[in-house]
Amino acid sequence: MTATTTTPGSATSGAALPRRPRISTNKVIAGAVIVAMAGFAIWSLAQIDFSLYNFQRSMLSLAKTIRLMDPISFPSVPDLVYLISLTLGVVIAGTVVAAVISMPIAYLAAANTAPNRTSRVIGRAIGVITRAVPDVILAMAIGLMFTLGATWAGVLAIGFHSIGMISKLFADAIEQIDEGPRLAIRAAGGSKAQEFWSGVFPQVFPSWIATALHRFDINVRGSVILGFAGVGGLGYRMYIDFQQFPQGFGPALGIAIVIFLLCVATELVSSTIRVRLLGAQPTRRTLGDALMRQTRGRRKTTTAATLSTADLTVEKAMRRPWNSSRVSSTVWGWVGILVVIGGFAMSRLDPNQIMWKYVWSTIMSFWPPSTGAYDTQTFVTAIVQTLQMAFAAALLTFLVSLVFGSLAARNIAPNGWVRGAFRVFLVIFRGVPELVLAIVLIIITGLGPQAGVLALAFGGVGLLGKLIADSFEEVDAGPEQAVRATGAGRLQVFGSATLPQGLPSLLGNTLYLLDTNIRSATVLGIVGAGGIGFYLTVSAGLTKTHPVVSAIIGIIIAMVLVVEGIASYLRSVFK
Repeated sequence: MTATTTTPGSATSGAALPRRPRISTNKVIAGAVIVAMAGFAIWSLAQIDFSLYNFQRSMLSLAKTIRLMDPISFPSVPDLVYLISLTLGVVIAGTVVAAVISMPIAYLAAANTAPNRTSRVIGRAIGVITRAVPDVILAMAIGLMFTLGATWAGVLAIGFHSIGMISKLFADAIEQIDEGPRLAIRAAGGSKAQEFWSGVFPQVFPSWIATALHRFDINVRGSVILGFAGVGGLGYRMYIDFQQFPQGFGPALGIAIVIFLLCVATELVSSTIRVRLLGAQPTRRTLGDALMRQTRGRRKTTTAATLSTADLTVEKAMRRPWNSSRVSSTVWGWVGILVVIGGFAMSRLDPNQIMWKYVWSTIMSFWPPSTGAYDTQTFVTAIVQTLQMAFAAALLTFLVSLVFGSLAARNIAPNGWVRGAFRVFLVIFRGVPELVLAIVLIIITGLGPQAGVLALAFGGVGLLGKLIADSFEEVDAGPEQAVRATGAGRLQVFGSATLPQGLPSLLGNTLYLLDTNIRSATVLGIVGAGGIGFYLTVSAGLTKTHPVVSAIIGIIIAMVLVVEGIASYLRSVFK
């Protein structure tokens, strides 16, 4: 008998050893990029001198500030009602304007509706540019075209800035539609307009409403900074009070508390409208959805998905019964229309406030772009400082959000009480505007990027933590159950099954936060957090320095494009 021998990889006898899968070059490059970005974030924290000693020193300064300031106070009820109505009016009007304008832009930007490749590039470019330009700078520039105190600047600034987000998400929704209805209309000889309004828009209408409502929540928080550009409302009153530090610090904090409560209330209301208007069942993913489930109990709505095929006849479709679901959606639809009308009324827009003779001269004052009296080194240092704030804050946010977001997920939290508590924490984090935090922190810690990092990190936890919690709740439960069946503990299930599945979403959401931080970091320069935003704010106040504003906005757009390009590449590699 002759003995046979086997070597690894031979198939002469027995089963061959499986070959180790080769790691693609793209994954190696993407991994190196992620490591480099993480290293830059750590280096940024060190450069900003973010240390425990400085934190303790800041706490001592906080105690001193509290002793100096007046007690927290609030405006009178009539005054408060006026300020809140004016703020909500400007936000509602600006968001509605953006939602309407975003329709044609999304049509051009979506791959399946764009007439050609050039129009798609133009649509996407409009979205990027409108997202990159800070709304406060827009308000300052546009404010030169109107009489003092006009709310037009706030409405147009919010509207212009919101187009980027709404059009992008709306275009993404259009690209994901079922092509059947649109192709059927085309086969019947329908026009392009009929294809869109009859075959596309009905499918993406819920997404359009939900995106606009989400942007409304964001705009309420962002409306604070418009007060620094002279737009009336809660933000302007808070700005006036902060100017009178320390005596005005107490009243300013009172306004800040009102703004926080308003942010939380608008999230609850927008969630309610989404549920009532769109006929969607609550998912308990937000505080508003949880409250809606409690008020609605176990009442179910009848949707097309619950009807049998026999029920979906043309005759019955044309004679829909007025059941509770249809009555509810109709009533809330009219409520939404009345809210929009009321918003425009509360914004107090007056065409007579437009100073037409200054419109064209103001627009032309921004061209051509120029660095003005600043040299290249000044701009480079400011850009690096802005990036340091954005990356350092993103790192801190990621570390905290991974814990808070995980404990806010239904499949990870030990029990419902823990999950509910951390969901509430995330709502609180989202409710405090970064600008308010930055002002308070700058008063405590002094001028510099450290306050900006803390403000961005605090505000980012609410956003990233919620996105992490939602993404972890949506992972496939099969691997989790399989690992749990082997006797693994809670942490082992999380590390072996939940986290690996949620990594692509975790990466994408963190990159989205970084993109947001870059734009927010520029805005924080208005209150002394440093970076390119400081020079942007100084230059926006004088007509003769508007070319500098154009140059800085171009730099911001370039930074946003680079980050979006990197994010798109990393998502495509790890999807």
